[in-house]
Amino acid sequence: VQLVESGGGLVQAGGSLRLSCAASGSTFSLNAMGWYRQAPGQQREEVADITTESGYTNYADFVKGRFTISRDKSKNTVYLQMNSLKPEDTAVYYCHAGGFFGDYWGQGTQVTVSS
Repeated sequence: VQLVESGGGLVQAGGSLRLSCAASGSTFSLNAMGWYRQAPGQQREEVADITTESGYTNYADFVKGRFTISRDKSKNTVYLQMNSLKPEDTAVYYCHAGGFFGDYWGQGTQVTVSS
């Protein structure tokens, strides 16, 4: 499985961005997809995930009410709509997929929120 992310960038506090992650390859084997982030000097942390079949979602407390994860099954693509962005949301955001054959990661996309 290959994951390709897009949509990062620079935004002012209070602004919005939408990240996309397109999966290709053995996508039939995937159970869930989601997003993690890693800020400089920090550990990678999970942001949100969604099950590929039922669309059940799960969010980290620090993004609840601000971020929304969704999927387009026909395109094997997952989205992360990020609203009300804060400077502390600045990080590299990584797409993750998990399934029968293991875990997969995208290359990461930088999100920078200026104050």
